[in-house]
Amino acid sequence: MPRTSPGEPGANPFEQARIAARELARLTAVDHHDVLVVLGTGLFGAAAGLGAGGPPVDLTALPWFTRFTGVGHRPEAWSIDLEGKRTLVIAGRLHLYEGRSPAEVVHPVRTAIAAGARTVVLTCSAGAVSPRFSSGDIVAISDHVNLTGTSPLTGAALPDPLAASAGSRHVDMTDAWSGRLRALARKVEPIAEGVYAQMPGPQLESPAEIRMLATLGADLVGMSTVPEAIAARHLGAEVLGLAVVTNPAAGTSPASIDPDEVVHTAGGAAPALARIVAGVVSSL
Repeated sequence: MPRTSPGEPGANPFEQARIAARELARLTAVDHHDVLVVLGTGLFGAAAGLGAGGPPVDLTALPWFTRFTGVGHRPEAWSIDLEGKRTLVIAGRLHLYEGRSPAEVVHPVRTAIAAGARTVVLTCSAGAVSPRFSSGDIVAISDHVNLTGTSPLTGAALPDPLAASAGSRHVDMTDAWSGRLRALARKVEPIAEGVYAQMPGPQLESPAEIRMLATLGADLVGMSTVPEAIAARHLGAEVLGLAVVTNPAAGTSPASIDPDEVVHTAGGAAPALARIVAGVVSSL
C-alpha cells in the first residue's frame, strides 16, 4: 500500500478512499453503507441516540486515517442499521487547523462515499453571528461562505468514476446543501436555517471578524464542515448540514467564550440532534 498521504504529490485520494472503504467493509463486516453521519464538537452523545452500541471501529486502523486532535472529537465509528438504512456514524473529524491538508480532512467523507453512501449528514458546533439564534438551537445550513482560502479539489485533476460532471472540479455550489433534506429535517422539528461561514481557526474569531461575517451574510461561524460538503458534492452525494449553536460569537455578547462551555452546550443538544437525523434517515 502506498505510504503517500492524501494531498501529497503523487497521491490519488480517490483510489486511497476506495482502499480505505474495502478495509472498512472488512472491519465492520458490512459491504455497503447508505448514509454517513459526521458528529461535530461535543456531539459524541448523538451516536447513542442513533443506536450505536458495542465497541466502535478504531478509524486509525483504516488506511490514511490519523488521530483526531480537536477537543470533543474521537476517531471512532459505528455501522448502524438506522431505520433500514445502513449508516456509518463517525464521532468526530479532522480540521485544517490540526495541520492537515484539505484532502486529509475529507478522506473520511470520500471513504464513506466509496463505501456506497449517497447521503451525507454533516453536524458541527457553531457560534451565532446572527442575533436570531441562541445557544442550544439546531440550525439547518442553507449556504456557506468558505473563508479558509483552500478547497479539497485543488491539486492535480484526477478522474474518479463517482465524481459528478464527469469528474470536473468546477462543481456547482448552488445546491451544495440539499433543500430536500432540509425539508425532511423541518418535518421532524421546526428548525431554522442559516448561512454558515468557515474560518481557518484554531483561534476564535475577533469581534471585527464577526462584524465582517455579518456583513457578508453569515449567520453562523465555525472551523469545519465546508471542505467535507465540497468533497461530497463533487462525488455526487446529497448533503445535509446541521449546526448546533453553542455560544454567541465574539463581540455579540459581553461574556467571554469558554471552550469547555461550548462542548457542554453541544452535548446538551445531542439527543435532539439524533432525533432529527434519525427522522431524516427514516424518510430517505
